[in-house]
Amino acid sequence: MTESPSRRTILRRFSAVAVGAAVGSQVLSLPAGAANRDPDLDKLRESVRKAQERNKRVQSGIPSKNGWEMEKVADNHGSVYGRPVPGVPIADVQMRMAEVETVLVHVISRFHYEIDSLRKGDVSGWRKPGSVRKGLGESNLASGTAVQIRPGSYPSGARGGFYPMEELVIRDILAECEGVVRWGGDDRNPDESLFYIDVPPGDARLIQVAQKIREWNYTPGKGSGVLVDPLQPQRRKAAKRLAAQQA
Repeated sequence: MTESPSRRTILRRFSAVAVGAAVGSQVLSLPAGAANRDPDLDKLRESVRKAQERNKRVQSGIPSKNGWEMEKVADNHGSVYGRPVPGVPIADVQMRMAEVETVLVHVISRFHYEIDSLRKGDVSGWRKPGSVRKGLGESNLASGTAVQIRPGSYPSGARGGFYPMEELVIRDILAECEGVVRWGGDDRNPDESLFYIDVPPGDARLIQVAQKIREWNYTPGKGSGVLVDPLQPQRRKAAKRLAAQQA
């Protein structure tokens, strides 16, 4: 005869269910009497309900161009929060946390140190889904996976805003990010202020690049703030190769 599962086993299973909203709805549909007999299950039902309400408030259900879900709010229990850029005198930039944050902060930092000094108001991040054009790279702003650096100086639709040496640095930054970041200046409808994640959620390349950058941040003589020579043959070769791939 099959042994009935223990109470602890049941609770463990329901805890795992609480992670997903769709499956969580099954927990919410449990008979009220069952929940009343078990305070732990009652608390679990309430946790799932709150999680579903939070997801409804935050998530749009619509992907940005790079496949990441747009979020309707920032700094409000979602994935997008204002994040600092160490060493750069700008306000916190609203972007998706974790690996995306690590990579985009690196891009901003190198721009500041190697192209032109940034000041408060020069960098913007997340925007509401209704304020971006869905089919363009700017839609990635709404998923927290893009930033704009001085959008007023490099208006959408225009090219040639950077001097040749400045563009060489941009190419070097992109190569250093191994293709997980794309420059809006390369888009068909260009936006030279825009830099965005160019891989979908869960892509191993993003995780690897973020880990590399984190290691640089704790290694003297590496990372943003340490000037490099973008004309060094090996770096130029990598930059040209990536530019051809992203064209």
